[in-house]
Amino acid sequence: MAKIAIVGTTTWGTALGIILARKGVSVRLWARTEKEAFAMNSSRSNATFLPGITFPERMSTFHSLPGVLRGIDMAIMAVPAQTMRTNISLVAGHLPDSAIILSVSKGLERDTALRMSQVISEEVSSMSHHVCSLSGPNLAKEIVQGLPATSIVACTDEELALKAQKLLTTRTFSVSVSKDIVGVELGGSLKNIMAMAAGLSDGLGLGDNARAALITRGMGEITELAVAAGAQPHTLYGPAGWGDLVVTCSSVLSRNHFVGLELAKGRSLTSITHSMKNIAEGVHTTVAARLLARRCGVQAPMIELIYDVLYNGLSPRRALMELLGFPDRRKSAPSMS
Repeated sequence: MAKIAIVGTTTWGTALGIILARKGVSVRLWARTEKEAFAMNSSRSNATFLPGITFPERMSTFHSLPGVLRGIDMAIMAVPAQTMRTNISLVAGHLPDSAIILSVSKGLERDTALRMSQVISEEVSSMSHHVCSLSGPNLAKEIVQGLPATSIVACTDEELALKAQKLLTTRTFSVSVSKDIVGVELGGSLKNIMAMAAGLSDGLGLGDNARAALITRGMGEITELAVAAGAQPHTLYGPAGWGDLVVTCSSVLSRNHFVGLELAKGRSLTSITHSMKNIAEGVHTTVAARLLARRCGVQAPMIELIYDVLYNGLSPRRALMELLGFPDRRKSAPSMS
């Protein structure tokens, strides 16, 4: 029987554990505290993030990290991007030599602009060739309900990607493979910024046409930046690109869309993020993506304007009208003096 450890009791990590345990995989979920592990084992659920969904028989929660990782085939790193480095450093000394390390976090490290596979590889350099990433249009609450979904697992080692595919695929969760880990990770990370733009548009009542225009412009910017960073263009036309972008920009389950929606209502970023149980990765990824674009020499007006909305007090309406091709005429009109 395959054995999988999931580091992080996040919504997505828990959902993956549930669907994998349902197909007969032995799943060990690592909780940071004994209290959390006890509560989840007692209730057989993650009441915080997936209330009402019962854990399958083959899924249990533990607090002892060495015990969770002993003899596993795969370690799934299901933690927020900004805590990935801390968490993988805790895991590093307990991993079996043959284990696959799978990142399912869709973000960039804020201060370095590194992708999650790069962060993991820095902390477990001897196993860097074992690092894979999973991305796609994967709303956890739909997947755990058994609704069909597709995803893509990427690894520079195609044999390991195929092994990961076999472990992850279920009756309702179809996983394809790619060697383009750069494209898969950047597609999954950068779309969160565009989802905030879509949320701003919806919050301002600009309509479906405006949202479609922003999604299209966002896809162009994602592709240009990802390719400049080493991705293959065709990757962005798949699940980790267009697929993830469309669902994240349009679903009521999207956290990043929610952030944009609330900002458009006049709420502060601090108030919004403090009220959320889950992390909206786009908030920090915007900072990292801006750094990455400048490092790659890519013009990224959408990323720059969303950054200004988040951190410099730019009016959401003014930002979106400029992105849609309607710049502030007061700023561009010639002087009459």
